[in-house]
Amino acid sequence: MQESARDKWGERLPRRLGLFSAAAVLVGTTIGSGIFRTPAVVAQHLDVVWLFWLGWVLGGVLALAGALTYGEMAAMYPRSGGIYVYIREAFGDLPAFLFGWAELLVIRPASFGAISITSAEYFWRVVGVDGATGVLSLPVSYAQATAALFIVMVAAVNYRGAQAGAAVQNVSTVLKVAALVLLVLVGFALGGNNTPAGPATTSHGLSAFSALGLAMVSILWAYDGWADVAFVSGEVRDPQRTLPRALFLGTAAIVVLYMAANAVYLHVVPLDRMADSPLIAADAAEAVLGAAGVMFISVAVMVSTFGSLNGSMMTGPRIFYAMADDGLFFKKVAAIHPQFGSPAAAIVLASTLGVVFVSIKTFGQLADQFVIGIWPFYALAVGAVFVLRKRNPGMARPYRAFGYPVVPALFLVAALFLLGNYLVREPLTFLADFGVIFLGVPVYQVWVKGRA
Repeated sequence: MQESARDKWGERLPRRLGLFSAAAVLVGTTIGSGIFRTPAVVAQHLDVVWLFWLGWVLGGVLALAGALTYGEMAAMYPRSGGIYVYIREAFGDLPAFLFGWAELLVIRPASFGAISITSAEYFWRVVGVDGATGVLSLPVSYAQATAALFIVMVAAVNYRGAQAGAAVQNVSTVLKVAALVLLVLVGFALGGNNTPAGPATTSHGLSAFSALGLAMVSILWAYDGWADVAFVSGEVRDPQRTLPRALFLGTAAIVVLYMAANAVYLHVVPLDRMADSPLIAADAAEAVLGAAGVMFISVAVMVSTFGSLNGSMMTGPRIFYAMADDGLFFKKVAAIHPQFGSPAAAIVLASTLGVVFVSIKTFGQLADQFVIGIWPFYALAVGAVFVLRKRNPGMARPYRAFGYPVVPALFLVAALFLLGNYLVREPLTFLADFGVIFLGVPVYQVWVKGRA
């Protein structure tokens, strides 16, 4: 097969995504199940209103800090793979390979699994069937089987190219944003509960600082997705202008929507009762609209998470494609479909691993595995800004990170706190994730020797 021509940035994939589609990838990937269920988890750790708000504000600040910093890297290197490219340019092939290795075996399959299982659970809730019921005598539930089907469906759409994936993403993003806005407007107009909140203590007798650290893992899961548009940088038109704008505008929209959603949750359900409402959005809608509200939210969450799954499928396989294009993975994974212009082999590989993960792991395991797997590399990609500013000060930077060096440094400090806190809280899960990641070191050595 003849290799596709490369553009001036070295990219072979066709650039077909405009500003709206790029922002929709970010917004649509980020708004999944998190804002519909995470506030209840946060309330279990932070049962004081000001601490609850502090957690969500900090999450928004960190997401914006990351997006503003990534804008500089995205404009300098508008290539498929995003974070993989930034780490490679600043730190070399081995750390970049480890990111791709972690995405292959930890991060991306966990993302596919956590998102698809939520969409499937709500699908069966709408239908009126218990999704946890086993399928015949097989060791999988109806929800797991449906989640696997959803993964295959979005893989088939994205196999047909970025335009097909973007069409699904644009529609689902409009629907999910409309559902959130409607929930907020109706909740404030018709809801309201003046029952006082509980006592000003933090759960489990923890200090406010420790409780905040525990809650931040869940909050950052809800905010995650702000960096995903960088993975499709190689398919964005006029990338040096479009990418920084899409990163900032999309992330800012997420922060505003999340603050409004939490405000209406607190308006309808007092904080001391929110911890006992795992499906807080459904409970808030039921309090305002009754049974019709529950059905509305269930459909909204199903559509929202399906769109988030599609966004993850648009972005994740581009990492494996970029690795293969650099010679750090099997060359066939860098193949571009001659008709659809998609990284077809990378999409098949990623979706296959997602189906495997969703068949053997729970939502909680998948979500935690994703957050702890991705954040070390988020920190490395932000650190790349410092390294490249020092190493290549004269290099063209169409966009320069806002608030440098304070804003990137804030992100790095928060990342270290998050990872250290999780190591103390869940040492076995933390060490297991990092064990898989560092197994990539000998694999890399073998790969390089074989390539030589």
